[in-house]
Amino acid sequence: TFDGEICAETESHYNSLTPKFQLTSISLSGYIDGGTFPKFLYHQHDLKNANLSHLNLSGEFPNWLVENNTNLETLLLANNSLFGSFRMPIHSHQKLATLDVSNNFFQGHIPVEIGTYLPGLMEFNLSRNAFNGSIPSSFADMQMLARLDISYNQLTGEIPERMATGCFSLEILALSNNSLQGHIFSKKFSLTNLMTLQLDGNNFSGEIPESLSKCRRLGGLYLSDNHLSGEIPRWLGNLSFLVDIIMPNNNLEGLIPIEFCQLRFLRILDLSNNTIFGTLPSCFSPAYIEQVHLSKNKIEGRLESVIPDSPNLVTLDLSYNCLHGSIPNRIDRLPQLSYLLLANNYIEGEIPVQLCQLKEVQLIDLSHNNLSGHIPPCLVNTSLSEGHDEPVAPTSSSCGRASGYASSYTKTALNATTPFSSSCGRGYPYALDYVGSRTPPMGKEETIQFTTKNMSYYYQGRILTSMFGIDLSCNKLTGEIPTQIGYLTKIHALNLSHNNLTGTIPTTFSNLKQIESLDLSYNLLHGKIPSQLTVLTTLAVFR
Repeated sequence: TFDGEICAETESHYNSLTPKFQLTSISLSGYIDGGTFPKFLYHQHDLKNANLSHLNLSGEFPNWLVENNTNLETLLLANNSLFGSFRMPIHSHQKLATLDVSNNFFQGHIPVEIGTYLPGLMEFNLSRNAFNGSIPSSFADMQMLARLDISYNQLTGEIPERMATGCFSLEILALSNNSLQGHIFSKKFSLTNLMTLQLDGNNFSGEIPESLSKCRRLGGLYLSDNHLSGEIPRWLGNLSFLVDIIMPNNNLEGLIPIEFCQLRFLRILDLSNNTIFGTLPSCFSPAYIEQVHLSKNKIEGRLESVIPDSPNLVTLDLSYNCLHGSIPNRIDRLPQLSYLLLANNYIEGEIPVQLCQLKEVQLIDLSHNNLSGHIPPCLVNTSLSEGHDEPVAPTSSSCGRASGYASSYTKTALNATTPFSSSCGRGYPYALDYVGSRTPPMGKEETIQFTTKNMSYYYQGRILTSMFGIDLSCNKLTGEIPTQIGYLTKIHALNLSHNNLTGTIPTTFSNLKQIESLDLSYNLLHGKIPSQLTVLTTLAVFR
Protein backbone atom coordinates (compact mmCIF):
# COMPACT_ATOMS: atom_id res chain seq x y z
CA THR A 1 0.00 0.00 0.00
CA PHE A 2 1.05 3.59 -0.60
CA ASP A 3 -0.99 6.59 0.51
CA GLY A 4 -3.95 4.31 1.03
CA GLU A 5 -3.86 2.85 -2.49
CA ILE A 6 -3.39 -0.86 -3.12
CA CYS A 7 -0.88 -1.55 -5.90
CA ALA A 8 -0.88 -4.87 -7.79
CA GLU A 9 1.28 -5.64 -10.83
CA THR A 10 -0.79 -6.52 -13.89
CA GLU A 11 -0.11 -7.82 -17.40
CA SER A 12 0.58 -4.98 -19.84
CA HIS A 13 0.26 -7.29 -22.89
CA TYR A 14 -2.68 -6.15 -25.01
CA ASN A 15 -3.35 -3.53 -22.29
CA SER A 16 -4.90 -6.25 -20.17
CA LEU A 17 -5.74 -5.34 -16.57
CA THR A 18 -5.79 -8.98 -15.50
CA PRO A 19 -3.35 -9.58 -12.58
CA LYS A 20 -0.52 -12.08 -12.98
CA PHE A 21 -1.60 -13.82 -9.79
CA GLN A 22 -4.57 -15.69 -8.38
CA LEU A 23 -5.05 -15.64 -4.60
CA THR A 24 -6.68 -18.18 -2.38
CA SER A 25 -6.65 -15.90 0.69
CA ILE A 26 -6.40 -12.17 1.23
CA SER A 27 -6.48 -10.09 4.41
CA LEU A 28 -6.34 -6.31 4.14
CA SER A 29 -8.10 -5.61 7.43
CA GLY A 30 -7.12 -2.18 8.73
CA TYR A 31 -4.44 -1.49 6.11
CA ILE A 32 -6.20 1.27 4.18
CA ASP A 33 -8.72 3.93 5.04
CA GLY A 34 -11.43 4.64 2.53
CA GLY A 35 -11.93 4.22 -1.19
CA THR A 36 -13.51 1.48 -3.25
CA PHE A 37 -12.74 -2.19 -3.69
CA PRO A 38 -9.27 -2.74 -5.23
CA LYS A 39 -9.59 -3.38 -8.98
CA PHE A 40 -7.54 -6.57 -8.98
CA LEU A 41 -10.22 -8.23 -6.83
CA TYR A 42 -12.57 -8.17 -9.79
CA HIS A 43 -10.25 -10.64 -11.55
CA GLN A 44 -9.86 -13.14 -8.72
CA HIS A 45 -11.65 -16.47 -9.02
CA ASP A 46 -9.78 -18.83 -6.64
CA LEU A 47 -10.43 -17.03 -3.34
CA LYS A 48 -11.42 -19.10 -0.33
CA ASN A 49 -10.95 -16.49 2.38
CA ALA A 50 -11.26 -12.71 2.06
CA ASN A 51 -10.93 -10.34 5.02
CA LEU A 52 -11.77 -6.79 3.93
CA SER A 53 -12.94 -5.50 7.29
CA HIS A 54 -12.11 -2.16 8.93
CA LEU A 55 -11.12 -0.44 5.67
CA ASN A 56 -13.86 2.20 5.44
CA LEU A 57 -14.63 0.91 1.93
CA SER A 58 -17.61 2.48 0.16
CA GLY A 59 -19.93 1.09 -2.46
CA GLU A 60 -22.55 -1.64 -2.60
CA PHE A 61 -22.35 -5.23 -1.48
CA PRO A 62 -19.78 -7.01 -3.72
CA ASN A 63 -22.02 -9.81 -4.95
CA TRP A 64 -19.61 -10.10 -7.90
CA LEU A 65 -16.93 -11.29 -5.46
CA VAL A 66 -19.21 -14.10 -4.34
CA GLU A 67 -20.23 -14.98 -7.90
CA ASN A 68 -16.66 -15.02 -9.27
CA ASN A 69 -15.23 -17.18 -6.48
CA THR A 70 -17.26 -20.33 -6.28
CA ASN A 71 -14.93 -21.79 -3.61
CA LEU A 72 -15.25 -18.77 -1.32
CA GLU A 73 -15.77 -19.90 2.27
CA THR A 74 -15.18 -16.75 4.34
CA LEU A 75 -16.04 -13.13 3.48
CA LEU A 76 -15.52 -10.47 6.14
CA LEU A 77 -16.70 -6.93 5.36
CA ALA A 78 -17.35 -5.57 8.86
CA ASN A 79 -16.89 -1.93 9.80
CA ASN A 80 -16.86 -0.32 6.37
CA SER A 81 -19.08 2.27 4.69
CA LEU A 82 -20.96 -0.05 2.36
CA PHE A 83 -24.50 1.00 1.54
CA GLY A 84 -27.58 0.18 -0.47
CA SER A 85 -29.54 -3.03 -0.50
CA PHE A 86 -28.08 -6.43 0.28
CA ARG A 87 -27.77 -8.02 -3.19
CA MET A 88 -27.77 -11.76 -3.65
CA PRO A 89 -25.46 -13.58 -6.11
CA ILE A 90 -27.09 -14.68 -9.35
CA HIS A 91 -26.72 -18.36 -8.49
CA SER A 92 -26.83 -20.22 -5.20
CA HIS A 93 -23.44 -20.29 -3.47
CA GLN A 94 -22.97 -23.58 -1.67
CA LYS A 95 -19.59 -23.15 0.01
CA LEU A 96 -19.79 -19.75 1.69
CA ALA A 97 -19.76 -20.56 5.41
CA THR A 98 -18.91 -17.24 7.11
CA LEU A 99 -20.28 -13.84 6.08
CA ASP A 100 -19.88 -10.69 8.20
CA VAL A 101 -21.28 -7.38 6.92
CA SER A 102 -21.83 -5.80 10.36
CA ASN A 103 -21.43 -2.12 11.10
CA ASN A 104 -22.12 -0.75 7.61
CA PHE A 105 -24.98 1.26 6.10
CA PHE A 106 -27.00 -1.42 4.35
CA GLN A 107 -30.72 -0.78 4.28
CA GLY A 108 -33.95 -2.16 2.95
CA HIS A 109 -35.29 -5.65 3.50
CA ILE A 110 -33.11 -8.67 4.10
CA PRO A 111 -33.75 -10.67 0.87
CA VAL A 112 -36.64 -13.06 1.31
CA GLU A 113 -34.76 -15.84 -0.54
CA ILE A 114 -31.47 -15.39 1.34
CA GLY A 115 -31.51 -18.94 2.67
CA THR A 116 -31.89 -20.33 -0.84
CA TYR A 117 -28.91 -18.43 -2.22
CA LEU A 118 -26.60 -18.92 0.78
CA PRO A 119 -27.62 -22.31 2.20
CA GLY A 120 -24.15 -23.25 3.50
CA LEU A 121 -23.72 -20.35 5.94
CA MET A 122 -22.59 -21.33 9.42
CA GLU A 123 -21.87 -17.82 10.75
CA PHE A 124 -23.84 -14.79 9.54
CA ASN A 125 -23.53 -11.28 11.00
CA LEU A 126 -25.81 -8.52 9.69
CA SER A 127 -25.78 -6.41 12.86
CA ARG A 128 -25.51 -2.62 13.11
CA ASN A 129 -27.00 -1.69 9.78
CA ALA A 130 -30.38 -0.21 8.83
CA PHE A 131 -32.25 -3.29 7.63
CA ASN A 132 -36.02 -3.07 8.01
CA GLY A 133 -38.96 -5.32 7.35
CA SER A 134 -39.39 -8.78 8.79
CA ILE A 135 -36.99 -11.64 9.42
CA PRO A 136 -37.00 -13.95 6.37
CA SER A 137 -38.29 -17.43 7.11
CA SER A 138 -35.79 -18.77 4.56
CA PHE A 139 -33.12 -18.64 7.27
CA ALA A 140 -34.50 -22.11 7.97
CA ASP A 141 -32.82 -23.28 4.74
CA MET A 142 -29.43 -22.63 6.33
CA GLN A 143 -29.44 -25.93 8.17
CA MET A 144 -25.81 -25.61 9.31
CA LEU A 145 -26.24 -22.05 10.61
CA ALA A 146 -24.69 -21.91 14.09
CA ARG A 147 -24.37 -18.15 14.70
CA LEU A 148 -26.82 -15.50 13.52
CA ASP A 149 -26.57 -11.86 14.57
CA ILE A 150 -29.04 -9.34 13.12
CA SER A 151 -29.12 -7.04 16.15
CA TYR A 152 -29.13 -3.25 15.97
CA ASN A 153 -31.33 -2.89 12.91
CA GLN A 154 -34.93 -1.76 12.36
CA LEU A 155 -36.60 -5.13 11.95
CA THR A 156 -40.27 -5.59 12.79
CA GLY A 157 -42.71 -8.45 13.07
CA GLU A 158 -42.29 -11.76 14.87
CA ILE A 159 -39.68 -14.48 14.90
CA PRO A 160 -40.74 -16.80 12.03
CA GLU A 161 -42.00 -20.15 13.24
CA ARG A 162 -40.22 -21.86 10.36
CA MET A 163 -36.94 -20.37 11.58
CA ALA A 164 -37.58 -21.65 15.11
CA THR A 165 -38.03 -25.15 13.77
CA GLY A 166 -35.59 -25.27 10.84
CA CYS A 167 -32.42 -23.64 12.26
CA PHE A 168 -31.76 -26.57 14.55
CA SER A 169 -27.97 -26.02 14.48
CA LEU A 170 -28.18 -22.50 15.94
CA GLU A 171 -25.96 -21.95 18.97
CA ILE A 172 -26.01 -18.14 19.09
CA LEU A 173 -29.06 -16.07 18.12
CA ALA A 174 -28.83 -12.29 18.56
CA LEU A 175 -31.86 -10.22 17.59
CA SER A 176 -31.42 -7.42 20.12
CA ASN A 177 -32.29 -3.77 19.61
CA ASN A 178 -34.84 -4.03 16.84
CA SER A 179 -38.61 -3.52 16.98
CA LEU A 180 -39.62 -7.17 17.01
CA GLN A 181 -42.84 -8.08 18.79
CA GLY A 182 -45.20 -10.87 19.69
CA HIS A 183 -44.35 -13.94 21.71
CA ILE A 184 -40.73 -15.04 21.70
CA PHE A 185 -41.29 -18.55 20.34
CA SER A 186 -44.31 -20.67 19.57
CA LYS A 187 -44.70 -24.22 20.83
CA LYS A 188 -43.04 -25.50 17.68
CA PHE A 189 -39.40 -25.17 18.58
CA SER A 190 -36.26 -27.03 17.54
CA LEU A 191 -33.45 -24.65 18.60
CA THR A 192 -32.32 -27.03 21.32
CA ASN A 193 -28.61 -26.33 20.70
CA LEU A 194 -28.86 -22.67 21.70
CA MET A 195 -26.05 -21.47 23.94
CA THR A 196 -26.74 -17.72 23.75
CA LEU A 197 -30.11 -16.08 23.19
CA GLN A 198 -30.11 -12.31 22.98
CA LEU A 199 -33.51 -10.68 22.42
CA ASP A 200 -33.10 -7.54 24.53
CA GLY A 201 -34.30 -4.14 23.38
CA ASN A 202 -37.41 -5.23 21.48
CA ASN A 203 -41.17 -5.29 22.10
CA PHE A 204 -41.65 -8.96 22.90
CA SER A 205 -44.59 -9.73 25.16
CA GLY A 206 -46.10 -12.68 26.93
CA GLU A 207 -44.37 -15.15 29.19
CA ILE A 208 -40.89 -16.61 28.86
CA PRO A 209 -41.65 -19.65 26.69
CA GLU A 210 -41.35 -23.10 28.21
CA SER A 211 -39.82 -24.30 24.94
CA LEU A 212 -36.53 -22.79 26.14
CA SER A 213 -36.42 -25.46 28.85
CA LYS A 214 -35.22 -27.81 26.07
CA CYS A 215 -32.04 -25.74 25.62
CA ARG A 216 -29.85 -27.73 27.99
CA ARG A 217 -26.66 -25.99 26.78
CA LEU A 218 -27.99 -22.45 27.27
CA GLY A 219 -25.39 -20.24 28.93
CA GLY A 220 -26.61 -16.70 28.27
CA LEU A 221 -30.22 -15.46 28.39
CA TYR A 222 -30.59 -11.75 27.56
CA LEU A 223 -34.22 -10.55 27.57
CA SER A 224 -33.97 -7.03 28.99
CA ASP A 225 -36.05 -4.06 27.83
CA ASN A 226 -39.10 -5.87 26.54
CA HIS A 227 -42.68 -6.26 27.77
CA LEU A 228 -42.42 -9.79 29.13
CA SER A 229 -44.84 -10.76 31.87
CA GLY A 230 -45.66 -13.67 34.11
CA GLU A 231 -43.53 -15.39 36.70
CA ILE A 232 -39.87 -16.27 36.38
CA PRO A 233 -39.93 -19.92 35.26
CA ARG A 234 -38.74 -22.42 37.82
CA TRP A 235 -37.27 -24.61 35.07
CA LEU A 236 -34.55 -21.99 34.50
CA GLY A 237 -32.89 -23.48 37.56
CA ASN A 238 -32.57 -26.78 35.70
CA LEU A 239 -30.42 -25.23 32.93
CA SER A 240 -27.20 -26.01 34.75
CA PHE A 241 -24.90 -24.22 32.28
CA LEU A 242 -26.51 -20.80 32.69
CA VAL A 243 -23.90 -18.11 33.29
CA ASP A 244 -25.88 -14.92 32.59
CA ILE A 245 -29.56 -14.28 33.34
CA ILE A 246 -30.20 -10.69 32.29
CA MET A 247 -33.88 -9.70 32.21
CA PRO A 248 -34.30 -6.17 33.65
CA ASN A 249 -36.94 -3.68 32.55
CA ASN A 250 -39.84 -6.04 31.95
CA ASN A 251 -43.10 -6.81 33.75
CA LEU A 252 -41.98 -10.04 35.39
CA GLU A 253 -43.49 -10.81 38.77
CA GLY A 254 -43.56 -13.35 41.53
CA LEU A 255 -40.79 -14.97 43.52
CA ILE A 256 -37.21 -15.70 42.61
CA PRO A 257 -37.35 -19.49 42.19
CA ILE A 258 -35.56 -21.56 44.81
CA GLU A 259 -34.31 -23.66 41.87
CA PHE A 260 -31.86 -20.80 41.15
CA CYS A 261 -29.79 -22.26 43.99
CA GLN A 262 -28.85 -25.05 41.56
CA LEU A 263 -27.13 -22.65 39.13
CA ARG A 264 -23.55 -23.34 40.18
CA PHE A 265 -21.93 -21.42 37.31
CA LEU A 266 -24.11 -18.31 37.40
CA ARG A 267 -22.08 -15.14 36.96
CA ILE A 268 -24.68 -12.40 36.44
CA LEU A 269 -28.24 -12.19 37.75
CA ASP A 270 -30.10 -9.05 36.67
CA LEU A 271 -33.83 -8.87 37.36
CA SER A 272 -33.95 -5.16 38.15
CA ASN A 273 -36.98 -2.99 37.42
CA ASN A 274 -39.61 -5.70 37.44
CA THR A 275 -42.25 -6.61 40.04
CA ILE A 276 -40.38 -9.34 41.87
CA PHE A 277 -41.49 -9.82 45.47
CA GLY A 278 -40.60 -12.11 48.32
CA THR A 279 -36.95 -12.55 49.15
CA LEU A 280 -33.83 -14.00 47.61
CA PRO A 281 -33.63 -17.69 48.55
CA SER A 282 -31.24 -18.16 51.48
CA CYS A 283 -29.52 -21.01 49.62
CA PHE A 284 -28.62 -18.69 46.71
CA SER A 285 -24.85 -18.31 46.85
CA PRO A 286 -23.25 -19.35 43.53
CA ALA A 287 -19.49 -19.66 43.85
CA TYR A 288 -18.82 -17.67 40.66
CA ILE A 289 -21.48 -14.96 40.96
CA GLU A 290 -20.07 -11.52 40.13
CA GLN A 291 -23.13 -9.32 39.73
CA VAL A 292 -26.49 -9.31 41.49
CA HIS A 293 -28.88 -6.63 40.22
CA LEU A 294 -32.29 -6.72 41.89
CA SER A 295 -33.10 -3.03 42.25
CA LYS A 296 -36.53 -1.48 41.68
CA ASN A 297 -38.60 -4.46 42.71
CA LYS A 298 -40.62 -5.32 45.83
CA ILE A 299 -38.12 -7.63 47.47
CA GLU A 300 -38.55 -7.79 51.23
CA GLY A 301 -37.10 -9.52 54.24
CA ARG A 302 -34.02 -8.93 56.31
CA LEU A 303 -30.94 -7.72 54.49
CA GLU A 304 -28.76 -10.15 56.42
CA SER A 305 -30.51 -13.11 54.76
CA VAL A 306 -30.38 -11.63 51.26
CA ILE A 307 -26.67 -10.87 50.84
CA PRO A 308 -25.00 -13.95 49.35
CA ASP A 309 -21.69 -15.31 50.63
CA SER A 310 -19.93 -15.22 47.29
CA PRO A 311 -16.21 -14.37 47.32
CA ASN A 312 -16.24 -13.26 43.66
CA LEU A 313 -19.14 -10.81 44.03
CA VAL A 314 -18.28 -7.42 42.46
CA THR A 315 -21.69 -5.73 42.28
CA LEU A 316 -24.54 -5.93 44.77
CA ASP A 317 -27.51 -3.72 43.90
CA LEU A 318 -30.59 -4.12 46.06
CA SER A 319 -31.74 -0.50 45.97
CA TYR A 320 -35.39 0.57 45.73
CA ASN A 321 -36.86 -2.43 47.51
CA CYS A 322 -38.52 -3.10 50.86
CA LEU A 323 -35.59 -4.60 52.76
CA HIS A 324 -35.12 -4.05 56.47
CA GLY A 325 -32.65 -5.21 59.07
CA SER A 326 -29.01 -4.10 59.14
CA ILE A 327 -25.83 -4.43 57.13
CA PRO A 328 -24.31 -7.69 58.38
CA ASN A 329 -20.83 -7.79 59.86
CA ARG A 330 -20.02 -10.58 57.41
CA ILE A 331 -19.97 -8.00 54.60
CA ASP A 332 -16.19 -8.36 54.76
CA ARG A 333 -16.57 -11.87 53.28
CA LEU A 334 -17.02 -10.17 49.89
CA PRO A 335 -13.41 -9.17 49.20
CA GLN A 336 -14.03 -8.30 45.51
CA LEU A 337 -17.05 -6.07 46.13
CA SER A 338 -16.68 -2.83 44.16
CA TYR A 339 -20.25 -1.52 43.95
CA LEU A 340 -22.49 -1.65 47.01
CA LEU A 341 -25.88 -0.08 46.29
CA LEU A 342 -28.53 -0.40 48.98
CA ALA A 343 -30.37 2.92 48.65
CA ASN A 344 -34.09 3.43 49.25
CA ASN A 345 -34.83 0.59 51.63
CA TYR A 346 -35.64 0.49 55.36
CA ILE A 347 -32.23 -0.52 56.65
CA GLU A 348 -31.39 0.34 60.25
CA GLY A 349 -28.43 0.10 62.60
CA GLU A 350 -24.94 1.49 62.19
CA ILE A 351 -22.53 1.28 59.30
CA PRO A 352 -20.31 -1.66 60.27
CA VAL A 353 -16.54 -1.21 60.42
CA GLN A 354 -16.31 -4.47 58.45
CA LEU A 355 -17.25 -2.34 55.45
CA CYS A 356 -13.73 -0.90 55.72
CA GLN A 357 -12.33 -4.32 54.83
CA LEU A 358 -13.66 -4.01 51.27
CA LYS A 359 -10.38 -3.11 49.63
CA GLU A 360 -11.87 -2.97 46.10
CA VAL A 361 -14.90 -0.80 46.83
CA GLN A 362 -15.52 2.15 44.48
CA LEU A 363 -19.15 3.17 44.92
CA ILE A 364 -21.14 3.00 48.14
CA ASP A 365 -24.77 4.14 48.11
CA LEU A 366 -26.60 3.67 51.40
CA SER A 367 -28.85 6.72 50.98
CA HIS A 368 -32.54 6.93 51.89
CA ASN A 369 -32.51 4.44 54.74
CA ASN A 370 -32.71 4.65 58.55
CA LEU A 371 -29.01 4.23 59.37
CA SER A 372 -27.77 5.71 62.62
CA GLY A 373 -24.51 6.12 64.50
CA HIS A 374 -21.26 7.61 63.25
CA ILE A 375 -19.52 7.56 59.89
CA PRO A 376 -16.67 5.02 60.16
CA PRO A 377 -13.29 6.81 59.98
CA CYS A 378 -11.72 3.57 58.77
CA LEU A 379 -13.22 4.06 55.31
CA VAL A 380 -9.84 5.63 54.60
CA ASN A 381 -8.45 2.08 54.56
CA THR A 382 -10.39 1.22 51.40
CA SER A 383 -9.53 1.82 47.76
CA LEU A 384 -11.36 5.15 48.02
CA SER A 385 -8.10 6.49 49.37
CA GLU A 386 -5.01 6.73 47.16
CA GLY A 387 -2.61 4.09 48.42
CA HIS A 388 -4.67 3.56 51.63
CA ASP A 389 -1.98 5.62 53.37
CA GLU A 390 -4.02 6.67 56.38
CA PRO A 391 -4.71 3.40 58.24
CA VAL A 392 -7.26 3.79 61.01
CA ALA A 393 -8.05 1.13 63.57
CA PRO A 394 -11.71 0.28 64.07
CA THR A 395 -13.36 1.90 67.05
CA SER A 396 -16.34 0.73 69.03
CA SER A 397 -18.20 3.94 68.26
CA SER A 398 -18.43 2.98 64.61
CA CYS A 399 -19.34 -0.67 64.94
CA GLY A 400 -22.72 -1.61 63.59
CA ARG A 401 -24.78 -3.29 60.95
CA ALA A 402 -27.17 -2.21 57.87
CA SER A 403 -28.32 -2.73 53.48
CA GLY A 404 -28.31 -2.51 47.28
CA TYR A 405 -28.52 -2.02 42.57
CA ALA A 406 -26.99 -1.57 39.06
CA SER A 407 -27.40 -3.30 35.62
CA SER A 408 -25.84 -4.37 31.29
CA TYR A 409 -21.66 -4.40 26.27
CA THR A 410 -18.86 -2.18 23.83
CA LYS A 411 -19.18 1.59 24.05
CA THR A 412 -18.62 3.79 27.07
CA ALA A 413 -21.53 5.98 28.11
CA LEU A 414 -22.39 8.44 30.83
CA ASN A 415 -26.08 9.22 30.87
CA ALA A 416 -27.98 11.68 33.02
CA THR A 417 -31.47 11.34 34.41
CA THR A 418 -33.71 14.08 35.68
CA PRO A 419 -32.57 15.97 38.79
CA PHE A 420 -33.33 14.55 42.21
CA SER A 421 -35.29 16.61 44.65
CA SER A 422 -33.29 17.96 47.54
CA SER A 423 -35.76 16.28 49.91
CA CYS A 424 -35.56 12.70 51.12
CA GLY A 425 -38.74 11.44 49.51
CA ARG A 426 -38.83 7.94 48.06
CA GLY A 427 -39.48 7.01 44.45
CA TYR A 428 -37.61 5.95 41.34
CA PRO A 429 -35.61 8.52 39.42
CA TYR A 430 -36.85 8.78 35.86
CA ALA A 431 -34.10 7.74 33.47
CA LEU A 432 -33.65 9.22 30.04
CA ASP A 433 -32.72 6.99 27.09
CA TYR A 434 -29.20 5.64 27.04
CA VAL A 435 -26.54 7.44 25.05
CA GLY A 436 -24.60 5.04 22.85
CA SER A 437 -25.24 1.32 22.84
CA ARG A 438 -27.14 -0.44 25.57
CA THR A 439 -26.25 -3.94 24.59
CA PRO A 440 -23.63 -5.11 22.10
CA PRO A 441 -24.47 -8.01 19.83
CA MET A 442 -23.01 -10.77 21.98
CA GLY A 443 -22.89 -9.49 25.53
CA LYS A 444 -24.15 -7.11 28.17
CA GLU A 445 -22.11 -4.26 29.54
CA GLU A 446 -22.74 -3.50 33.18
CA THR A 447 -24.46 -0.21 33.97
CA ILE A 448 -24.42 1.40 37.41
CA GLN A 449 -26.80 4.16 38.49
CA PHE A 450 -25.35 6.66 40.96
CA THR A 451 -26.31 10.18 42.02
CA THR A 452 -23.83 13.03 41.80
CA LYS A 453 -24.21 16.80 41.28
CA ASN A 454 -27.86 16.41 42.26
CA MET A 455 -28.41 14.24 39.15
CA SER A 456 -28.72 10.51 38.74
CA TYR A 457 -26.32 9.13 36.13
CA TYR A 458 -25.71 5.81 34.44
CA TYR A 459 -22.06 4.80 34.33
CA GLN A 460 -20.64 2.20 31.96
CA GLY A 461 -17.34 0.86 30.68
CA ARG A 462 -14.17 2.76 31.37
CA ILE A 463 -16.05 5.65 32.96
CA LEU A 464 -17.54 3.23 35.49
CA THR A 465 -14.19 1.71 36.37
CA SER A 466 -12.79 5.18 37.13
CA MET A 467 -15.77 6.41 39.16
CA PHE A 468 -15.50 6.57 42.97
CA GLY A 469 -18.11 7.94 45.35
CA ILE A 470 -20.06 7.69 48.61
CA ASP A 471 -23.72 8.57 49.20
CA LEU A 472 -24.93 8.37 52.81
CA SER A 473 -27.63 11.02 52.46
CA CYS A 474 -31.13 10.87 53.98
CA ASN A 475 -30.32 8.77 57.03
CA LYS A 476 -30.02 9.48 60.75
CA LEU A 477 -26.24 9.62 61.10
CA THR A 478 -24.84 11.59 64.01
CA GLY A 479 -21.52 12.81 65.34
CA GLU A 480 -18.84 14.80 63.60
CA ILE A 481 -17.57 14.17 60.09
CA PRO A 482 -14.33 12.22 60.60
CA THR A 483 -11.25 14.13 59.46
CA GLN A 484 -10.12 10.91 57.77
CA ILE A 485 -12.89 11.33 55.16
CA GLY A 486 -10.72 14.12 53.76
CA TYR A 487 -8.17 11.50 52.76
CA LEU A 488 -10.57 9.66 50.43
CA THR A 489 -8.60 11.20 47.61
CA LYS A 490 -10.10 9.11 44.80
CA ILE A 491 -13.74 10.03 45.27
CA HIS A 492 -15.57 12.21 42.76
CA ALA A 493 -18.80 12.49 44.75
CA LEU A 494 -19.55 12.69 48.48
CA ASN A 495 -23.10 13.18 49.74
CA LEU A 496 -23.69 13.37 53.50
CA SER A 497 -26.79 15.59 53.32
CA HIS A 498 -30.01 15.17 55.31
CA ASN A 499 -28.48 13.66 58.44
CA ASN A 500 -27.81 14.95 61.95
CA LEU A 501 -24.07 15.52 61.63
CA THR A 502 -22.50 18.09 63.93
CA GLY A 503 -19.23 19.96 64.25
CA THR A 504 -17.38 21.77 61.49
CA ILE A 505 -16.38 20.96 57.96
CA PRO A 506 -12.99 19.22 58.22
CA THR A 507 -10.11 21.20 56.73
CA THR A 508 -8.76 17.89 55.45
CA PHE A 509 -11.39 18.10 52.71
CA SER A 510 -8.79 20.17 50.86
CA ASN A 511 -7.16 16.82 49.99
CA LEU A 512 -10.16 15.72 47.89
CA LYS A 513 -8.37 16.66 44.69
CA GLN A 514 -10.82 14.79 42.40
CA ILE A 515 -14.06 15.80 44.09
CA GLU A 516 -16.71 17.12 41.70
CA SER A 517 -19.80 17.02 43.92
CA LEU A 518 -19.83 17.68 47.68
CA ASP A 519 -23.17 17.86 49.51
CA LEU A 520 -23.22 18.53 53.25
CA SER A 521 -26.58 20.30 53.35
CA TYR A 522 -29.36 19.76 55.90
CA ASN A 523 -27.18 18.83 58.85
CA LEU A 524 -26.29 20.54 62.14
CA LEU A 525 -22.86 21.78 61.07
CA HIS A 526 -21.53 25.13 62.29
CA GLY A 527 -18.54 27.37 61.76
CA LYS A 528 -17.07 28.74 58.55
CA ILE A 529 -16.37 27.03 55.29
CA PRO A 530 -12.62 26.28 55.45
CA SER A 531 -10.62 28.55 53.17
CA GLN A 532 -8.50 25.53 52.28
CA LEU A 533 -11.37 24.27 50.11
CA THR A 534 -10.57 26.90 47.49
CA VAL A 535 -7.88 24.57 46.15
CA LEU A 536 -10.55 22.11 44.99
CA THR A 537 -10.47 23.11 41.33
CA THR A 538 -12.56 20.13 40.19
CA LEU A 539 -15.46 20.93 42.51
CA ALA A 540 -18.54 21.74 40.40
CA VAL A 541 -21.39 21.41 42.95
CA PHE A 542 -21.00 22.36 46.63
CA ARG A 543 -24.04 22.35 48.90
